[in-house]
Amino acid sequence: MSLIATLLDFVLHIDTHLADIISTYGTLTYAILFAIIFGETGLVIAPFLPGDSLLFVTGVFAAQGTLNIWILASLLFIAAILGDATNYALGHNGGTKIFGKFIRQEHIKKTENFFAKHGAKAIVLARFMPIIRTVAPFVAGIGSMNYRTFLIYNITGAFCWVGFFLFGGYFFGNIPFVQDNLAHIIYAIVIISIIPALVEYLRHKRNN
Repeated sequence: MSLIATLLDFVLHIDTHLADIISTYGTLTYAILFAIIFGETGLVIAPFLPGDSLLFVTGVFAAQGTLNIWILASLLFIAAILGDATNYALGHNGGTKIFGKFIRQEHIKKTENFFAKHGAKAIVLARFMPIIRTVAPFVAGIGSMNYRTFLIYNITGAFCWVGFFLFGGYFFGNIPFVQDNLAHIIYAIVIISIIPALVEYLRHKRNN
């Protein structure tokens, strides 16, 4: 199985893979989840890692008593903040020289247009948009956005993003409909999350 196929399988069947991780690694699962969320937000070359769906499914497992919701909320909130802060630092300190060849220029351009349209609050909005979520803090660093302003929006965005999906899964995780249709809900989250980026891409293509 190719790397892309493996990653796609991991994203689309995150519930099955997370169950395997929990049964295999126990409490180390918290560290693994921390690393995934940090990597997805903090490494500009890793926008392929799961974000929204992972948070939701993690909340579902917490609702079932497998994981502690408050430990998750604390760790993943910190991971999201540190991830964006790291990405900002990479962009601010000449990260394009190192990572430029690994980043598709259309992703950077799309994110720059997103910033031009939404300003600093793009840091918050980008949390809910795959790829842009990963590239946005990097571009903010390249553009030398005032760090205090960035930090405020970084914390706000992390709180909203982690809180919405993690506690969404936690509060709805024990509903029979959610339990019986979790795979379909994961698909829906993935599809819905890429719609804004797809619309922006099609709009950009039309304008060109």
